[in-house]
Amino acid sequence: MNAGTGDRGEVFVDGTDKGRTDRVRRGLGAVGGGGTVMFSDAPGAPGAGVPTAAPVCRAGAAARAASVPQARPAPRPRPGGIPAESRKAGRWAKVAQRIVPDDLQPEVLRVELTELGDAFRAYQRRPEPDLAVLADLLDRKARAFALWADVTDDASLREEADRAAAAAGTTRGMDANRRGVPVDGEGPVVDRLLTRGQGVHLRNVLEHVRVAAPLPGAEARLAVLMLTLRAARAGTGNVTGQDLGGWLPADGERVVQQLVDVGWLLLPEDVGVDDVLMARPEEPTQVTVPTLIPTQPRPFFFGKVTRARLSGWAQKVVGDRKLRKKKAGAATRLLAVYTAAHSRPDGRLAGAGEEGDGLALDRVASFCAVRPEDVAEHVGLLVAAGWLMEEADTTGGRLRGRLAERVLPLSGLV
Repeated sequence: MNAGTGDRGEVFVDGTDKGRTDRVRRGLGAVGGGGTVMFSDAPGAPGAGVPTAAPVCRAGAAARAASVPQARPAPRPRPGGIPAESRKAGRWAKVAQRIVPDDLQPEVLRVELTELGDAFRAYQRRPEPDLAVLADLLDRKARAFALWADVTDDASLREEADRAAAAAGTTRGMDANRRGVPVDGEGPVVDRLLTRGQGVHLRNVLEHVRVAAPLPGAEARLAVLMLTLRAARAGTGNVTGQDLGGWLPADGERVVQQLVDVGWLLLPEDVGVDDVLMARPEEPTQVTVPTLIPTQPRPFFFGKVTRARLSGWAQKVVGDRKLRKKKAGAATRLLAVYTAAHSRPDGRLAGAGEEGDGLALDRVASFCAVRPEDVAEHVGLLVAAGWLMEEADTTGGRLRGRLAERVLPLSGLV
């Protein structure tokens, strides 16, 4: 089939029988003479779905239209020029419930918005929140959305950028408050080991140990504390001989056997106390505390990150180098644990929810498994080890004092 112009400038198309069809409108079927070819997806094209240049004859066009499937129309774009099917297929980057156009310029802005959306989704999958990380993400969002607003002249993007900037400041202040870091520039900036929330969990564990310890004596109390922190979530925890040697250098075997005998601690089948003492870090012994198994009523609830943080905190306190150098016994180490857990960000000793400074001496003695009149002796050992400041005293039925500066990172942030 050929197309061309006749003698008088008319447009014609040669048929299969070498005949000519007249009255073909210029622009719909002509290839020459300045016309354009009509494709099947053009609106109003005859025989849509059939790639033909022109309606050669009604019978032929009808036959071909019947034998060739109709082309599926392109999906109608939604606002923003993004097809609905593409959006459903998840091929478009999103951040803060907004689609990032794939032709957004500059390129660096499109990449930042895409990565920012991925970062927020990754943050939402974290097992526990981290306010410092969230504040950084909100800062990035504020900067990116401000630039996006400049590029597109979209007032709603500007408003969202302002909200993100405000949220970043609030979140950073909350994080500083949880960690006991002054936000007004006053006082020392201390890298805290615990957040305020973790400090609350820690004091709950200490109170549980004070009330529910199965045996008297400071050595047993210290072992119960450390094993409770190991098994706090699942009722089971790993222990090595090195752990026991650090907690109780001379009494580890005796105390563990006593805890097993009263049923507070369970060892694996065919594993004895001597096996626990020989366990190496690469092959620890898994012990069980029945009262902490999840099927039983639980005394406290927190995630695995908090459990590890609390256990690490206690390990750092009990294994403090200066306490080891002074050969501090179990009661003195328990007092170090209790004073650090019950201190304000500036180091002053204080009970949770209590007015004024200091700690009730009878509760301190009860946790440390000593008599109230014996607490002063252990306070003196902590002062000598540089754990408490020299003004510590036990008069008037209260223990008053302040953590030394080197211990401030261990404050429980009452």
